[in-house]
Amino acid sequence: MADFKRLPGFRDFPPEDLALRAHVFDAWRRVAIRYGFREYDGPPVEPLDLYVEKSGEEIVGQLYNFEDKGGRTVSLRPEMTPSLARILGDRSRGMAKPIRWFTIPQLFRYERQQRGRLREHYQWNVDIVGEESAAADAEVLAVAIDGLRELGLGVDDFRARVSDRRLLTALLGAVGVQDDRLPAAFAVIDKIERMPEDKARGRLLDEVDLDDAGADRLRALLECSSLTELRNQFGERDAVRDALAPLEEYAAILDAMGMGDFVKLDLKIVRGLAYYTGIVFELFDAQGELRAICGGGRYDRLLELVGGEPLPAVGFGMGDVVLGELLAERDLVPPYRPHVDYFLVVIGQEQRSHALGIATRLRAQGRSVAYPLRDQSVRKQFKAAENEGARTVLVLGPDEAAEGIVVARDMATGQERRIAPDALE
Repeated sequence: MADFKRLPGFRDFPPEDLALRAHVFDAWRRVAIRYGFREYDGPPVEPLDLYVEKSGEEIVGQLYNFEDKGGRTVSLRPEMTPSLARILGDRSRGMAKPIRWFTIPQLFRYERQQRGRLREHYQWNVDIVGEESAAADAEVLAVAIDGLRELGLGVDDFRARVSDRRLLTALLGAVGVQDDRLPAAFAVIDKIERMPEDKARGRLLDEVDLDDAGADRLRALLECSSLTELRNQFGERDAVRDALAPLEEYAAILDAMGMGDFVKLDLKIVRGLAYYTGIVFELFDAQGELRAICGGGRYDRLLELVGGEPLPAVGFGMGDVVLGELLAERDLVPPYRPHVDYFLVVIGQEQRSHALGIATRLRAQGRSVAYPLRDQSVRKQFKAAENEGARTVLVLGPDEAAEGIVVARDMATGQERRIAPDALE
């Protein structure tokens, strides 16, 4: 007999696991809708070139790509933003701005499995397209923060670490990084927390072309967590002053929304994807023990790359894998309890037709109903009702059928009442 195992990096979702997924998705949808976002979706398979155009040829090694039967080179979608750009590229010119859309797709990447990273996951994507103000950036981060608060997480559980690629560019210039070395500096900063100190310094000296004093200045800069301190130190430089303004507005908006305690300036947040153009952020558990829960920022040129109109855009992606781990660690996973409103206990097969009629009427009223699919003892039927999580058991035997009633037992209290089936609610 063949033994078909689940593919590495993929998950099954039996009811108890699907219940958690539904719990998370429901929270995400409630929050997005409260903020005025509209849900969309796209195909799980896209042209491979859509991802190469955005991320370069190196992305191919991380994808589930193949040639389809029509000879097209395609890939399972590894992210949703390129699909959003493609969809809007066909229709955005006729749409009112800003466009506020969200989606919860399943995504696929052929990557090495590790804690918090699988080869498939679900991701909450929230984007505002067609608005360049810092208010749009703040709105998007507020949605992400509220999405976690909706699940019971609070300021002791997670933080949003925020930076701005424009500001970091200006600050790197202020500490001596030459323009042609900026990409190398960004690459080092993006990974600097995961590198030993000596390796990070070596890369700053060799790849960024800094001397020891310059490397020290850059490392000190990266530890700064105050916009006021940055303005005091570097505010005389026009580029720094101009780049600070949108981030200060952003912080003020989040403070006004009561979310300032969740937000921390962290210049080490670069976001490795090259298409980000402004404010960027990542959400982490407060203890820093897990991978990023969420990441996003401003990407003002992506729609142009895939043939659309030049529109400013900002958004984020929040995955379900790391979030599930954090909810479990904080005891915020709801206990799984099967539930039906009614379970019909049928005494005698001659009552089955009558029982099926009662079940059909209750289901038509929106109630959930279960019953045994074959003849069983009353004891086994009551056990099945417990297993199904029945709120009420309806007992139907010959005497009840003759009187035109059922016996309704409340499974929580054990109280019973005799009631006409048409009076059930």
